[in-house]
Amino acid sequence: MSVHKSVQHDSALKQACGAARYLDDIPEPKALLHMYIAMSTHAHADIKSMDLSAVENARGVQCVLCAKDIPGHNDISPFGGDDPLFAENLVEYVGQSLFAVAATTRELAIRAAMLAKIEYTPLPAVTTIEQARNAKLTIEDAKTITKGDATTAIQSANYRTQGSFVMGGQDHFYLEGMIAMALPLEDGDVHVYSSTQNPTEIQHLVAHVLGKTQKDVTVETRRMGGGFGGKETQPAIMAAACAIAATKTGKAVKCRLDRDDDMKMTGKRHDFIYGYDCGFDDTGRISGLDIILESRCGRSKDLSGPINDRAMFHADNSYDLPAAKITSHRYKTHTASNTAFRGFGGPQGMIGIERIIEDIAHQLDKDPLNIRLGNAYGDDKDNITPYGQIVKDAVVKEILQELAESSDYRARRSAIREYNKTSKFLKKGISITPVKFGISFTKTFLNQAGALVHVYADGSVHLNHGGTEMGQGLFIKVAQVVAEEFKIPLTQIKISATRTDKVPNTSATAASSGSDLNGMAALNAARKIKLRLIDHAAQKFKCAENDINFKDGMISGNGQSISFENLARSAYESRIQLSATGFYKTPKIRYNPVTLMGSPFYYFAYGASVSEVIIDTLTGENKTVRVDILHDCGKSLNPAIDKGQIEGGFIQGMGWLTTEELVYDDAGHLRTHAPSTYKIPTIGDRPKTMNIEIWDKGRNREETIYRSKAVGEPPFMLANSVYCALADAVSASSGYKFRANLNAPCTPEEILRAVTSLTNV
Repeated sequence: MSVHKSVQHDSALKQACGAARYLDDIPEPKALLHMYIAMSTHAHADIKSMDLSAVENARGVQCVLCAKDIPGHNDISPFGGDDPLFAENLVEYVGQSLFAVAATTRELAIRAAMLAKIEYTPLPAVTTIEQARNAKLTIEDAKTITKGDATTAIQSANYRTQGSFVMGGQDHFYLEGMIAMALPLEDGDVHVYSSTQNPTEIQHLVAHVLGKTQKDVTVETRRMGGGFGGKETQPAIMAAACAIAATKTGKAVKCRLDRDDDMKMTGKRHDFIYGYDCGFDDTGRISGLDIILESRCGRSKDLSGPINDRAMFHADNSYDLPAAKITSHRYKTHTASNTAFRGFGGPQGMIGIERIIEDIAHQLDKDPLNIRLGNAYGDDKDNITPYGQIVKDAVVKEILQELAESSDYRARRSAIREYNKTSKFLKKGISITPVKFGISFTKTFLNQAGALVHVYADGSVHLNHGGTEMGQGLFIKVAQVVAEEFKIPLTQIKISATRTDKVPNTSATAASSGSDLNGMAALNAARKIKLRLIDHAAQKFKCAENDINFKDGMISGNGQSISFENLARSAYESRIQLSATGFYKTPKIRYNPVTLMGSPFYYFAYGASVSEVIIDTLTGENKTVRVDILHDCGKSLNPAIDKGQIEGGFIQGMGWLTTEELVYDDAGHLRTHAPSTYKIPTIGDRPKTMNIEIWDKGRNREETIYRSKAVGEPPFMLANSVYCALADAVSASSGYKFRANLNAPCTPEEILRAVTSLTNV
């Protein structure tokens, strides 16, 4: 079989030796212009005047663009209508685009931009959640989900825990920064190369700013050097600016942001303040829970609405809550518009209840695993989420128990507590946490995909679909699906760049649904061609269609056989169509986007992790020393690719919770805008022992592509066990008498603050 087996990533060797072609590697067209986008230096200010005459007259400058030069609409928002390509009279964050310069070299464009004379009238800047709350500044109204009477359940409970904590944002820090190149075509059309997860969205927005229709714009993406959600909406800035300049000058235009500008200009993961009030009984069973989520959305809506919705949907994580109230506040601030990031709000919603579980366990002096098992969704319960979806495949208890046994969790927990009794300054911690993550776009109409498959007369196959490859292995998985359908080697399939003129109206490669959607669409297209080939072979072999068999590159029937290549040639000569489009839409999704009630997800992906950490109570230095993971991929399409996603997702989640700290000053300037000040995990941060297993009992109950499950985002939240283990280690510094109010990221400074707060009690 081509599926359910480990196959090397199609670009792995090319990437390893530097031969994989990214956008900046495309041979530059003759007379290419290089663009620089000038940014606001104020978080909130009126623009009194903007004199660009010196910029226009600078050496090498061919084109200068500002708001008045936009031929169509000055808006590049995904749906809110509140994201101007260039600021007009008002700026609302440091880094907001003001104007663009296209010159013969990038250096000349930068120098020219520095000649602009801009006068501002500064206005009060709101940069934090607390400030926005006090100012009642929001991007949309608060939303609430209720199940039962949480207030009464909490008040009547035997035990109660309350608190709040902060979780910071996170920069995407993709290896390939934001980049676009636009080529002018006939009739004012434009071909845009964009490092984007959403070529159709770029096509739509470029057409929007040009005042044209989508048929006039083609967008192409072969691969990205990482995306993680950051390239879902915000590449439109570069793509749209390049497209306008290309149509104005008649020359190709490229815009490539350096790391500092990229981090200043683009949005991050939303930072949250999480507040809770929980009632529970003497077994640790939660009876009522009231959660308040407050997020910093930035200057515009971007995707903040659905991101905060998903945070609410995942506030239960893996636990059956008899009564719950979940309230979400979406605050506007004068910072960059925060945007999609791996997990899309799920991590922020999910981590809070893991902290609550640990609080309950500490208050009752019980093992947190017992509290988790006692509250987890299971076959013996109604399994209804706070938003009304029935959990039909609750396997989290089984996964938790299997992992606890295989990792020797309980014995290690006891040994760690013994170690902490005699270790004065170094303290260890351990935690086991589960993941239940809903798979589907919460915008229902986005759950669709298209594909295009050609079988050529020599038996080779051309595959194209609407998904984008950002390193996650989507292209090889979909190619495996097509190879399996035709029963041919993968080497016969050419995986081509995503292009809007081949497959139209596609959704972003996001929400972990790339393989689910595009795999099914490609399968649909391949089956159309296969049915034609079966009909042709049956006529050729003079047998029934049911007697035709495809296997190992051969097609047989009625005692005869022919190679796939020769059958393709025969079908072509018989004037049989060997090209087909495919389409797929996710079934069984229905929910009310106003009340947030219903079934927004097709299915759930599950997993669990055990993390062991050690901290230095004198310095706050900390290290994750061992991780054990058991993750449900259904029947994995490609175990090697999926294991890579599990490891990468976990490490990125660990970075969010431990080292990746975004620091803004009071004026709204991001101070951590380069690798020198912003620390992503390195090879030295990877746990020395990291045991990753795909759950061998996994099988999707829903009819997904070969019964597989999505694996892009769910593993990110496996890192919650690191946060809980660090909290356990901090608690050990007080002899487990107290629990610290630990914020994330758990930097050495935060660990030291938490330890000090307990030792001074």
